[in-house]
Amino acid sequence: MLPKFRLTLIILTMYTAIAGYWNRKKEKLKQLYPLITEEDLLFSEGKEKEMMERLEYKLGKTKEELRYVIEAL
Repeated sequence: MLPKFRLTLIILTMYTAIAGYWNRKKEKLKQLYPLITEEDLLFSEGKEKEMMERLEYKLGKTKEELRYVIEAL
């Protein structure tokens, strides 16, 4: 079992990597779809589904289409 400090450090490192990854993706999305706002792309833990639903509605895309667009960036 990992010490609590080490586990916390691992989780923090993973979160930082995910946040950096998302920041790069969202900048590319805003360039591709200028009508998207920063608020539309707000990523909060536990609120991913709501964010995706906002984007699906605003862009007129299905969940699958939106995931493809994001993965392709």
